Amino acid sequence: MSFFPAKDPVPGDAQSCEAVAQVIVPRAVDLGDGFAVRRALPSARSRMVGPFIFFDHFGPAEFRSGQGIDVRPHPHIGLATVTYLFAGEIVHRDSLGTAVAIRPGEVNWMTAGSGIVHSERTGADRRASGRPIHGLQMWVALPAAKEEMEAGFHHHGAAEFPLIAERGITARVLVGTLLGARSPVPTLHETVLGDVRLGAGATLPLDPDYEERALYLIDGAIAIAGDRFAPGQLLVFRPGDAMAITALGDAHFVILGGAPMDGPRHIWWNFVSSRRERIEQAKADWKAGRFGKVPGDEIEFIPLPET
Repeated sequence: MSFFPAKDPVPGDAQSCEAVAQVIVPRAVDLGDGFAVRRALPSARSRMVGPFIFFDHFGPAEFRSGQGIDVRPHPHIGLATVTYLFAGEIVHRDSLGTAVAIRPGEVNWMTAGSGIVHSERTGADRRASGRPIHGLQMWVALPAAKEEMEAGFHHHGAAEFPLIAERGITARVLVGTLLGARSPVPTLHETVLGDVRLGAGATLPLDPDYEERALYLIDGAIAIAGDRFAPGQLLVFRPGDAMAITALGDAHFVILGGAPMDGPRHIWWNFVSSRRERIEQAKADWKAGRFGKVPGDEIEFIPLPET
């Protein structure tokens, strides 16, 4: 497999402007077998944006024949995972008995709640031929009163999401309300997620509908309030500011955010909770084998990290 890192910032591109509170450059994280991701959240500068507590951008990457993703079974508590692909396919399996392939434009929403185990792998047919992969994996924190809710999984097909196509803007509303359109995906906390493409010179108006908002630029360059930004950056906006995002050539980005969470969250490995003692319990439960098994993927697992 070959991995193509994010483009370097264009010389002279701004690292701040009045509308942008923080510019976060993701750190590279190796998931093994040479497969790296760019992790924007959590960061030292911003722990959460709305309910989003974790944001990984993986690819674009090209798997050679016989290679693929092999994220072995591992546990989660206190969060929901959100997976969205631009290219490729990943087979999701979990301890509820779910087995489903996610493809471009679709969303997998897995609520961990009191505990779930899942794996993510490249299917046998795609592994044999070698295929590209490109997408996002995000975690959203659950409201404190819902952290111990029953685990669940929902797959949403591409046709479910509203599509806005006008004035050089192509936007898919994946979660929440954006540009007057609302996604059918149910959430427990005010949340927004949109996949936006702008043609060269097109402008997206962004109203302050959500208190916490950010933009992750996947490809192309954009201008906000006269300042330029390059790909591979998470721009965290100031609350309450309306703004206009203009594409300096074709551009692709996601908008994410929502209402502030109801208090801070602790995060350790794959566990999120408002209570430190709950994370300690989850660590002990995984080490002792008290989480469920993943049907069809029962043999391998990721052990509890030592640190």
